[in-house]
Amino acid sequence: MLITTVTTLAIRCPECGALEFYNLSRFALSGRGKLQVNCSCGAFLLGIVNKSPGNYWLQLPCVFCETTHIREISGLRLWGKKTTTLICPESGLELGFIGTTQEVKELAESLDTGLEALMDELGYDEYFNNPDVMHQVMQCLQEIADNGGLYCQCGNTRIEVDVFLDRLELHCKECDSINIIYAETEEDLTVIQQVDSIELAQHGFKCLDSFSNSPKLTKKTRRKRNKHS
Repeated sequence: MLITTVTTLAIRCPECGALEFYNLSRFALSGRGKLQVNCSCGAFLLGIVNKSPGNYWLQLPCVFCETTHIREISGLRLWGKKTTTLICPESGLELGFIGTTQEVKELAESLDTGLEALMDELGYDEYFNNPDVMHQVMQCLQEIADNGGLYCQCGNTRIEVDVFLDRLELHCKECDSINIIYAETEEDLTVIQQVDSIELAQHGFKCLDSFSNSPKLTKKTRRKRNKHS
């Protein structure tokens, strides 16, 4: 009889948004009773606590409702052959999967569909000044973050993103720096499409089009921040 000792986790980080894969060994909890899994950006991704023999608690920070969900799961289910779907109980959307490597990687492709479904459900298309440009700017920013190109001069790589009707505001909680990415015109989209990395100025304020490492871009007149959005 073959006993599975490793299960694969796929989950989207609630901080940087990257899709992370993690191989969880049955022996990782031996002698400790708990385990914390972190994203490559350093953010808390998943907590596993041995509640009782053969039973565990999963602590799952949610990318959708910004809280931590607790789910009880048996060891047989955690390391079994059947894939377990981790769901946000508030929105009903998928947060990740636990199971065999091949099946988890196939299912993980649907997580992006879940994010799009949430945007449709909340009526984001009616909220943004230019929904098409905003969606494409978000995708570009996600690619930059996934490739390790989003960080602050202070050394922090856990950059928070606030979404407004016409822009994204990147915020470093370590030094309180801010970087604005506008997302309402085709020019705004062209700007971020030509950028490979975004570095926030320590204790400073920047707009994306003022970056010195983007010489091919035409600098735009800085627009005032909309304090009412």
